[in-house]
Amino acid sequence: MSHVAKRMQRIAPFYVMDLLAQARKLEAEGRSIIHMEIGEPDFDTPAPIIAAGQRALASGQTHYTPARGLPALRQSIAGFYRERYGTPIDPDRIIVTPGASGALQLVLSVLVNPGESVLMADPGYPCNRHFVELVEGKPVSIPVGPETGYQLTAEMVEAAWREDTKAVLIASPSNPTGTLVSDGEMQRLHDTVQRLGGVLIVDEIYQGLVYGQAGGTTLRFADDLFVVNSFSKFFGMTGWRLGWLVAPQNFIDPLDRLAQNIFLSAPTLSQFAALSAFTPEVMEILEQRRQAFEARRDFLLPALRDLGFSIPVTPQGAFYLYAGCENMCDDSHALAKELLEQAGVAVTPGLDFGAHRPEAHLRFAYTTDLEKLSEGVERIRRFISMSG
Repeated sequence: MSHVAKRMQRIAPFYVMDLLAQARKLEAEGRSIIHMEIGEPDFDTPAPIIAAGQRALASGQTHYTPARGLPALRQSIAGFYRERYGTPIDPDRIIVTPGASGALQLVLSVLVNPGESVLMADPGYPCNRHFVELVEGKPVSIPVGPETGYQLTAEMVEAAWREDTKAVLIASPSNPTGTLVSDGEMQRLHDTVQRLGGVLIVDEIYQGLVYGQAGGTTLRFADDLFVVNSFSKFFGMTGWRLGWLVAPQNFIDPLDRLAQNIFLSAPTLSQFAALSAFTPEVMEILEQRRQAFEARRDFLLPALRDLGFSIPVTPQGAFYLYAGCENMCDDSHALAKELLEQAGVAVTPGLDFGAHRPEAHLRFAYTTDLEKLSEGVERIRRFISMSG
């Protein structure tokens, strides 16, 4: 291990993976496990997308595409912004990537010099800070709570700004809390970051999964920011490994050059399949699934509150509930293990999402159907009554 790069000491594992491995082991032994730990839609990829991929494979579409992606797919993504959000985007500003992770790797590699810092919310998606570490930057996690909807505000960014700050990374809707940044606050964040001489990066990979209000995109406000999106969550294409990035025009050349060198191009088959993702037929399927996720949220949120979990902010998007469990334990990781082993319910401990009170939180993913969610709630209820 003496030859492993020092940066690896700062890149933590996903603690939930140990719980998932244990869950799979218990299932292999015949135990029934309710999975609320996986941040992956339980729906299969829509059939028209699969059929498009099959046609592409049968017709020999197995060669490299341009590094920035199929021109037709970039046109389709631009059309998606125009038709769904009323926001015209030049397809030349769109780069198709191997998942949203590929997009984040590109952005941070092109933007961040060694020693420069990137501000982000804590709790937040752990890979974001690890990508900053990968380019020898400094991830700066800012504690957030229910008073700001678990999101950064312009005032918090200004207070945390440092001489070495290069960028601010926002996720809306967010993982693990499912909360949104309001339009007004996003505008203030953009203006503040611009005034301070930095760059705003917005993770919109749960963009289509918004409840009780119309979704939107930060691209409505400005074109001097970076927006990351994905075909994984809303479109249900997790295993296809496909995402995209919308960047300011003056960054396209360096992003293109880096994409050529890092991954050459996104998966060809996935790109051809995704050409059908924006059709009316698929959009109807995706809307039905969005409604199903909303119904799951509307069931699980009051059910967990009734069990004694603290969820002070109703999430407006994604498919997560970030639940306080401080009145039940002082170690959410230990509680997650007990729930798995004794109740047969798998959830994610707060330790995976940062350093701000992780021991007091669990993340519940409503990525399984209502019947299983109901069974999971009953199992937790029995566990709590027996433990008490």
